[in-house]
Amino acid sequence: MIAAPARYLVRFDDLCPTMDGARWARWREPIAEFGLRPILAVVPENRDLELEVSPPDPAFWSEMREMESAGATIGLHGYRHLCESSGRSALGLHRRSEFAGVPEKTQRGWIAAGLEILRGHGLNPRIFVAPRHGFDMNTLRALRAEGIPLLSDGFARRPFSRNGVTWIPQQLWGPLDKPRGAWTICVHPNTASEEEFLRLRAFLRERPAQFSSVDRLLKEFPPTTLTLPERVYSCVARWRVKASRTRARMPLVGRASSNSA
Repeated sequence: MIAAPARYLVRFDDLCPTMDGARWARWREPIAEFGLRPILAVVPENRDLELEVSPPDPAFWSEMREMESAGATIGLHGYRHLCESSGRSALGLHRRSEFAGVPEKTQRGWIAAGLEILRGHGLNPRIFVAPRHGFDMNTLRALRAEGIPLLSDGFARRPFSRNGVTWIPQQLWGPLDKPRGAWTICVHPNTASEEEFLRLRAFLRERPAQFSSVDRLLKEFPPTTLTLPERVYSCVARWRVKASRTRARMPLVGRASSNSA
């Protein structure tokens, strides 16, 4: 039986010195107000033009250090956030990714370089966050080789161990009331709307004690291999997300004909 009540973890993606500074400042408000200890998914050496929104923030790295000291967990969010590979990923949520399909030696080099950059800024990255959920067995082997034992991804309702890595599932992109289990809510500060901001803030006000940290989750849900019912649940949840994303990519005409069938 999975423990109740539900626990929630917030993950902020695409953090880098050139992200949208004004939007990020807005999200810092509930982090401070509710004492959140989120996962901060930091891009070590951003080359993605879509993440070049503001002039480089000279205070970015010191801010990340301060938040880590306050209990946040630093995530290695890929390397350069250039999703140019069309290789098959373990979860298959996107057509292109940065890591899936890339040779293991190259992936390990990127991971090592990314870790060196973050550590050079005084950070202690402990968990891997793959851009676009794109990773494969080569990625997992490279993470083990580079001493990163944690991965933020998957659709189970609790942390689990697989392929020598501990997975902390990330299943939500907005607040949703759950009766039990461990749930990670992913936020993209660069693009999140005001409505999304207000929804999460209201959710936080309703149940502040249910929001957790990486370390606390791992204590409350000691990672094990998943039971058969939980593996089935995870597969069904992943299928639903994939189906939803496929529908979102369909042309409007195609959607209309599908709905009328």
